[in-house]
Amino acid sequence: MKVITIRLTAPFQSYGDQATFNVRSTNLFPTKSAIVGLVAAALGYRREDDRIASLNDLAFAVRIDQVGSTTTDFQIAKYDAKKPGKLTYRENLQDYVYVVALGSEDIDLIDKINFSLHHPKFQLFLGRRSNPPAGVLRTETFEATTPIEVLKDKLPWQASKWYQKKYSAPNFEAELYADANLLPGNPNFMMQDIAESFNPRNRRFSYRSVAKARVTLVNPQSHEHDVWEAM
Repeated sequence: MKVITIRLTAPFQSYGDQATFNVRSTNLFPTKSAIVGLVAAALGYRREDDRIASLNDLAFAVRIDQVGSTTTDFQIAKYDAKKPGKLTYRENLQDYVYVVALGSEDIDLIDKINFSLHHPKFQLFLGRRSNPPAGVLRTETFEATTPIEVLKDKLPWQASKWYQKKYSAPNFEAELYADANLLPGNPNFMMQDIAESFNPRNRRFSYRSVAKARVTLVNPQSHEHDVWEAM
């Protein structure tokens, strides 16, 4: 299997959770449907393109490398001079950094995705159209491996340097979420984030089983004091 990793960072990110009336909440890590949408946009697939469904077959895992905070803003969804405006409240993630790993036995597909993420056909955004990435996406590819092996053993901590210095401890415990079949035996739960249709008139999402794990990452900016080192 060939694996591509994508570092996701932006001033704001938002990954659709359950919407209740006028509140649009966010999941605390990227959904598979959001990343499938990101890749589809890079490849130039339109919302009604049948090829989007095949991207659901990609092995998927995500590592939370930098924990930020959640903020809520509000927008006037509809404006009518004769009626009160309709307010919607939207949650956003700020200062989070994620690393997504996608895997496939189709090496050409991974290479195509990698190229397209750096030469996207459509505008890329992280969850909502109002949330573009913070610059060019940082990607890496790995041969003959799996998303879990890459995120556990091969890709170092991708948090911002200021965050690594602020954290200061020698190791960082990162949460990892993946397709349940990639982490057999781990605790799992269901998420409704398999995109069956992105058509705005008929959005459909089905469920997948998601497993959770933790991974220890070395902090290259650690300045923990070692009394013996000074002797």
